[in-house]
Amino acid sequence: MKHTIDQIAEVAGYLWQKGWAERNGGNITVNITDQIDERMRQIPPLVPSLAIGKSLPALKGQFFYAKGTGKRMRDLARRPMEAGSIIRITDDCAHYDIIAEHPVMPTSELPSHLEIQNYLLQSGSTCRATLHTHPIELVAMSHSPQWLDGNRLTRLLWSMIPETLAFAPLGIGVVPYALPGSLSLAEQTLAQIRHHDVVLWEKHGVFAVGDDIIEAFDQVDVLNKAAIIYMSARSMGFVPEGMTDDAIAEIQQVFHLPTQR
Repeated sequence: MKHTIDQIAEVAGYLWQKGWAERNGGNITVNITDQIDERMRQIPPLVPSLAIGKSLPALKGQFFYAKGTGKRMRDLARRPMEAGSIIRITDDCAHYDIIAEHPVMPTSELPSHLEIQNYLLQSGSTCRATLHTHPIELVAMSHSPQWLDGNRLTRLLWSMIPETLAFAPLGIGVVPYALPGSLSLAEQTLAQIRHHDVVLWEKHGVFAVGDDIIEAFDQVDVLNKAAIIYMSARSMGFVPEGMTDDAIAEIQQVFHLPTQR
């Protein structure tokens, strides 16, 4: 488990350094069930069981690391176990216990993260990490109606540099503005993450999944790099022509890139 916690701390540091995690912005949740030993399985809850808000049957007995509510990524990078919680989903699949050394309350967005985690397990996905953060350039683009079409935005970002297509082959989905932490936001995100690598929340941030938290971060990073290239060209006074459709198709074919999850 130490390796996973170290990865979480590493990514938290990157988010802070990039300016993607102002104050207590952003969240990380990672399924660590396969790293829990028998001793940890027997740890009694530190506080009474807490309600998730709905039943998530695939999560019965699963363990997660979750960033704490009100905690800053810059603190998580230095002291991950003081800025986050280890939680265990109870047998009724509708509550969780906090079992970490420090009884830190998980993020208020935990239910939406767990709903995505429930889908990942049900679908047989290998993804175990979920990330929400605020990449500056992608959020800026979401303020323009022309980029709220996920297909159009994906095509633009893919065309800026070949690595974007290679490392985010399913592109980016877009969710219209919804109240942060709301059920509506969670449901719309779930619908988009079934088919995309990353989901852009209009005027808010992004949500990504990955086999581990490094992969989830990398997918956001490459897409935001493409946005930076586009903005840099525009700031120099021209519209970048981007890669052609034939060039994109060639990369997809040569590297056997998936077209759907």
